[in-house]
Amino acid sequence: MTGAGGQLGRAIAELRPDSILLAREDLDVTDAGAAAEIVGKHGPAVVVHAAAWTAVDRAEAEPDRAWAVNVGGTEAVARAAASVGALLVYPSTDYVFSGDAARPYREDDATKPRSVYGRTKLEGEGAARTCPRHLIVRTSWVFGDGENFVRAIVERGRQGGTIEVVGDQVGRPTYALDLARGLLDLVDGGHVSTFHLAGGGEACSRADLADVAFDAAHRAGLLEAKPQVMRVTTDAWAKGRPGSVATRPRYSVLDCSRAESIGIRLRPWREAVEDYVSALAAEARGDRS
Repeated sequence: MTGAGGQLGRAIAELRPDSILLAREDLDVTDAGAAAEIVGKHGPAVVVHAAAWTAVDRAEAEPDRAWAVNVGGTEAVARAAASVGALLVYPSTDYVFSGDAARPYREDDATKPRSVYGRTKLEGEGAARTCPRHLIVRTSWVFGDGENFVRAIVERGRQGGTIEVVGDQVGRPTYALDLARGLLDLVDGGHVSTFHLAGGGEACSRADLADVAFDAAHRAGLLEAKPQVMRVTTDAWAKGRPGSVATRPRYSVLDCSRAESIGIRLRPWREAVEDYVSALAAEARGDRS
């Protein structure tokens, strides 16, 4: 697996610790020769290509670097996987869609990314499909072991005061551990093609997610009092940000019925947020001891 140091990579490593785990320092995926060498050496049956450029806003300012990782890196890993007859698993994103839909996006819906990040991930999907055996798994709003919205908003909540959070972006949060389990179920079931996997339950806004995270953090003892969430528009939020700001889809709910039809359904995101925030609280208690 590439990208073993990322949120999904760490989750898969927790579930399958006997896997060959390659973090950024172990393999630069933009080095096609190195990718071919290491995949050829191990000859895996499955290559999970979790390495990715995920800094959405920075991609606007550094498109060449994002393209090199998300497209060039995927091309290199896809060729390497094909050379040993491996299944290539490529995690992708809701950002490949425009956000203009009035219903959840299905796997065969038209794509129209609005950001450099979204375009590079969509091109990465195309690169992944050059491997004869491939599985593309699109997901959304991932939180887990690493930097993510839920961790960041809870940390901000510990400072107190009223917190502005975007209220007009709608999606479904996804816990990295749940995503990893679903992805591995697809692999173990011999499935290929493209699937959507996201947290179960109702769609929500970023502000809704912040509210749920603050409730969980208060119950877990991370917050003495729950902060007040002030809902703002995406445009208002972007005006206060330094540097380049990527255009994000306003509605990026994924239709996961294809996976659900074969018995793969991720648990409700509210339950997952509760578990994740409890883990953050345990981590904080350990830091203080």
